[in-house]
Amino acid sequence: MCGIVAAYGNIDPGKCERMLARVQHRGPDDTGILQVDGAWLGHQRLSIIDVSGGHQPLTDLDETVWIVGNGEIYNHERLTSRLPDGVLRSRSDTEAALHAVMRGGPAAVATLNGMFAIAMVTADGGGLVARDPMGVKPLYWVRDGDVTLFASELRAFDDDDRPHVEAFPPGSLWTAGAGVVRFADAVPVEVRPARRAQHETWDNVDLDEVRDAVIAAVKRRMMSDVGVGVFLSGGLDSALVAAIAAREAHGRVLPTFAVGTPGSGDLIAAARVAGHIGSEHHEIVVTADAISDALDEAVTVIEHFDPALVRSAVPNLLLAREASKKVKVVLTGEGADELFAGYSYMHTDEFADPDALHAELVRSLEQLHGLNLQRCDRTTMFHGLEAREPFLDAALVRTAMGLPPEWKQRTGGRPEKALLREAFTGWLPEDLLWRGKEQFGDGSGAGTVLAALAAERVAGTDTATPPQTPADCWPLRSDEEVMYFAIWNREFAGIRADVTLEPFATA
Repeated sequence: MCGIVAAYGNIDPGKCERMLARVQHRGPDDTGILQVDGAWLGHQRLSIIDVSGGHQPLTDLDETVWIVGNGEIYNHERLTSRLPDGVLRSRSDTEAALHAVMRGGPAAVATLNGMFAIAMVTADGGGLVARDPMGVKPLYWVRDGDVTLFASELRAFDDDDRPHVEAFPPGSLWTAGAGVVRFADAVPVEVRPARRAQHETWDNVDLDEVRDAVIAAVKRRMMSDVGVGVFLSGGLDSALVAAIAAREAHGRVLPTFAVGTPGSGDLIAAARVAGHIGSEHHEIVVTADAISDALDEAVTVIEHFDPALVRSAVPNLLLAREASKKVKVVLTGEGADELFAGYSYMHTDEFADPDALHAELVRSLEQLHGLNLQRCDRTTMFHGLEAREPFLDAALVRTAMGLPPEWKQRTGGRPEKALLREAFTGWLPEDLLWRGKEQFGDGSGAGTVLAALAAERVAGTDTATPPQTPADCWPLRSDEEVMYFAIWNREFAGIRADVTLEPFATA
């Protein structure tokens, strides 16, 4: 996990260096810079794979191509096993991406299985930039005349570039000659859900398939030369990840981390899960004052003002700060709700038709890069901590999205994600396995504190007059959003929300 900056065309090295300095927190272990004719690469490294030998930019033996990368390529060993002896200069997973593209051309980006944003340059100033299909790793860019700039975060860009910043689309690659080309979708187009006519309900074969896919996804994300832990909210998704990771820890005790106000539901449930799986559990108990004090920083860190994101970002930020003192990698439960219809709004009349529900799940996965994944990435990377999301594994996405959407509906009195819960019968205490869903900010107690703070801050204002909203921003929908937008607009003035951010359906 790292921060990257890349520039192509009429580059300004001073600007590039300023941009890289603004994302130094994403990779506090090392800094690497390369300038060639017509191109510039910068890298801030968080050392996880090949700690001693993975300095970036990485290059081939003849020093004709260089690469920087943010993220992890989980199939790097399979990719490099095909290479002749003596070709590799390191054990870095990013070097696997370098050789894949050198041997197969830009289209080889589609063979990378992982979360990544990569930038490459050739000795003559040519280059390639690509982002993973789900958009787990962030990437923004500016196209301004004779220069094209890329960076991992909004904060990287100079004030004069801010009006031109856009989110680089997931599953896409850019070259100077061809521009932007789509190479993959969040949900592969060939994935079609099975129909209920052939499958009235799930059976043990289906449960085994789902369970095996989740376990394999967690195992892939245990890949690391440094310590791995789990963010444990006490909800179903993170509890399953923690239970699997504890079994795959190979004799080591798994560290788990939970955050909440005193007596909050998340802390109580997480402690029970931790006791069941035998993890080394760390509780971060926060007060209302600590939540209030962290608010402005949280909005600035996640680079967003959506209330649903901020409510969870504040405890996430406090959690990441403490977890980073123990580990460099954490697994999280992001993505399960989008795969298995975990949100309450997905069980309203609007999505009663199975096809409508499936379409909404696809849409939510395609939008996830600008919502929960943005919040998760920023709060962890701000403290030099890498987050990995097993439920967004490519193979698991194919498995889950190929299930009949009827199975994901709350019919017959069953709760949300009933199939996923049943697949892991025996892995957790029954009451925890079937515990109802709470949004992270609510279960931790932060939501209540922030709602009260918003009411206090806007007290005395003329609520009959709608808040002023820039034309490029969606209408602000609540007192909370008004408060968060004021903070965001102060820190990111000039950034266009309509081309860089995503809003949740409700505030």
